[in-house]
Amino acid sequence: MRLVDSHCHLDADEFDPDRAQVIERARAAGVDRQLVPAVTAASWPKLREVCRAAPGLHPAYGLHPTFLAEHRPEHLDELGAWIERERPLAIGECGLDLFVAGLDPQAQALYFDGQLRLARDAGLPLIVHARRAVDAVIASIRRIGGVASGQPSRLRGVVHSFSGSQQQARQLWDLGFLIGLGGPLTYDRAQRLHRLVAAMPLEFLLLETDAPDQPDAGIRGQRNEPARLRTVLETVAHLRDEDPAHIAAATTANAERLFALPASPV
Repeated sequence: MRLVDSHCHLDADEFDPDRAQVIERARAAGVDRQLVPAVTAASWPKLREVCRAAPGLHPAYGLHPTFLAEHRPEHLDELGAWIERERPLAIGECGLDLFVAGLDPQAQALYFDGQLRLARDAGLPLIVHARRAVDAVIASIRRIGGVASGQPSRLRGVVHSFSGSQQQARQLWDLGFLIGLGGPLTYDRAQRLHRLVAAMPLEFLLLETDAPDQPDAGIRGQRNEPARLRTVLETVAHLRDEDPAHIAAATTANAERLFALPASPV
């Protein structure tokens, strides 16, 4: 089985001591391609070098909402230049976070809307963070994507670590967005996610780890890594009562279609 980790922060400092070994363990588990989204403008150069150093790693450049204190309005102009020069497969991680205290919603919206416009104009998919902010994210996608007049959205992407309702998921699918699910799905308490995964159309699902964050139930409290994507896969297969190979093939095809992923390097 070949798998795509659609959201992994492999450039994080936590992986500096053993990044090569982490990549090898991922490949041994069938994870041969990874989308590696940025969080700040300062992180873009390291992210680029990490992804250049190993085949199958694909950077996305963006400005994460919880790093608001590190962003400046001119970073949006710099992001546009990076996108034009580097030609990444996606823009992100971007979005809105209404859970973390002290993050100015208006300032978050300035950066999110700016990145939506960049994605729209460049024709690139988005990797979106929406923590307790799914409705607000949907509203921004509708507005910037030009769907208020009934026209199809000019935006597409994935809302990663989705934790919303089935109704919100359907709205996102109608707008051309997939949902990404990872470690949180593996916990017994995630009953709403379990019901969603059991019934949803498989064409709208991506698998992710969000490593080094969001470890699955089997490694609670430990550093996460992309090899653990197999655990997420097995959870989805169990919830749907389907063959893991079928889930792997479908979600890999979804990632290839959304991000225009190059062929597997191995």
